[in-house]
Amino acid sequence: MIRFLVSALVALGACWSASSAGASLEGKPAPAFDAKLMDGGTFKLADASGAVVVVNLWATWCAPCRAEMPAIDAYYRKHRDEGLRIIAVSMDDPKDEQKVRAVMKDFAFPAALARDTAMKGYGRIWRIPLTFVIDRQGVVRKDGWFADPGIDGPLLEREVTPLLRAR
Repeated sequence: MIRFLVSALVALGACWSASSAGASLEGKPAPAFDAKLMDGGTFKLADASGAVVVVNLWATWCAPCRAEMPAIDAYYRKHRDEGLRIIAVSMDDPKDEQKVRAVMKDFAFPAALARDTAMKGYGRIWRIPLTFVIDRQGVVRKDGWFADPGIDGPLLEREVTPLLRAR
């Protein structure tokens, strides 16, 4: 029942205007982002200077989130040696950490739990999936609040590949 209510709230949230997330971050320096990764490592956006960073917010119970993850993984495997960093931030309840680990075992990109992530400048997370793309200079190029919320291979090729090729 709780999952149904959460799913209903997420669906309702997707219908609300993205403007409730505040002003778009596109074209602006990315806010600070720090995470303790599930593998024990850390990710700091400040340390990723020179890389293209994709931040994907998701949850195990979110069907659209789970549907886009294979495409994100395939893109990551293809482009990770070109300066691509991807981090998936699970919005799952901390008690569901084992479910998150079970899902992530099939993917090459790292993950963090929301409870272990500091990302206040990205707005209050009220819908997922939600993705941000940050270029090599640390500027937000895709603000998930104001763009198509879904991610697939063609979108990644169209929006992220040019950023990887830019030096």
